[in-house]
Amino acid sequence: MTTRWTMTVDCTDPAVVARFWSIALRYVEADPPRGWDSWESWLVDQGVPEDEWNDGASLSDPDGVLPSISFLKVPEPRTTKNRLHLDLQVSGGRDKPAEQRETAIRQEAERLIEAGATVVHEATQDGVLDHLWMADPEGNDFCVV
Repeated sequence: MTTRWTMTVDCTDPAVVARFWSIALRYVEADPPRGWDSWESWLVDQGVPEDEWNDGASLSDPDGVLPSISFLKVPEPRTTKNRLHLDLQVSGGRDKPAEQRETAIRQEAERLIEAGATVVHEATQDGVLDHLWMADPEGNDFCVV
């Protein structure tokens, strides 16, 4: 039996980073806990001061299949390269023609750049685009493959 898991991203502005990743992964804001109509009503009920409402955010797969992702406010900025990152697999795999893979990677990268990402590095193999190393709005690494 496998272990159920989720992922948490430390960040300085959970709302901004969660908004980017909702676009990147096509995820949605997680539902509030049972018994509450909204996250705002839950926060009020729990007595959380309004200036702490952006201390976290949570996204979920709209189909309910893939792991959820949380975003947690931390005081320190990112300072080194991530040791763990997501690969957004959009190209269809290396069995597809190189031109087709490159087109899919570049189209996805443009969509993500519009959402606030930046390209860090273009990785090629034998002169053919293999993947793009990118960063989200707070500099967290991910690849478009």
